[in-house]
Amino acid sequence: MTAVYATTAADTDVVVFRTRADEVYAQLKRDVAEFRMVPGDRFTENEVSERLGVSRTPVRQALFRLQQEGFVEVLFRSGWRVLPFDFDQFEQLYDLRMVLETTAVHRLCETDRGINRQMLSDLANIWLVPLSQRSSDNAQVAEWDEAFHCALVAAAGNGEMARVHRDVTDRIRIIRRLDFTMQPRIDATYDEHAKILKAVRANRGDQAAMLLRAHIETSQTEVRKITLHQMHLARHAAG
Repeated sequence: MTAVYATTAADTDVVVFRTRADEVYAQLKRDVAEFRMVPGDRFTENEVSERLGVSRTPVRQALFRLQQEGFVEVLFRSGWRVLPFDFDQFEQLYDLRMVLETTAVHRLCETDRGINRQMLSDLANIWLVPLSQRSSDNAQVAEWDEAFHCALVAAAGNGEMARVHRDVTDRIRIIRRLDFTMQPRIDATYDEHAKILKAVRANRGDQAAMLLRAHIETSQTEVRKITLHQMHLARHAAG
């Protein structure tokens, strides 16, 4: 078991324990997300064990977890296989995400009851900045983008809605991060987030929801195109 230390806002050290299976799970999920393992690839537990330098037990535990999430399947007497991306499911999750987020921004603009204004101020400190202060680190922007959308929902003050949204966010993360592999998409994200925030802060709910819907739809389209392109490149390189 590995101890990972995190610092809270109060500078209190918190120990989060990650098992070896957690580490294998995270690595295999990155392998799928970064197309080192492409849909259709077959492999065995022994091959993963040798590659990652761990025993088969954490590998098996990680694979069963990925199987439950729909990323791999076990083959009778012949190992495992990476499943094709289920774009229909991803689109359904994006639809649900859009309902949750547009509902949240309407609530942010229509009431003060339960609204966390500090979260909105914190978002402004990241997204409403001069061009010279924008980050070009795609991994960082991907993380901030996810936090932006989660914060919009959380700030609206409905805990159950925020919980469902976090679950949706986790399930689409593997393809959503691809939206930040190109600088024009990073620039567009800054511009679009800024417009959404300004509309929310001005209590223009309809405009904020319209901007947010367009932002999510564009991202969804771009992610699908990039995913298909990356899959094609990975298969071509392997062949």
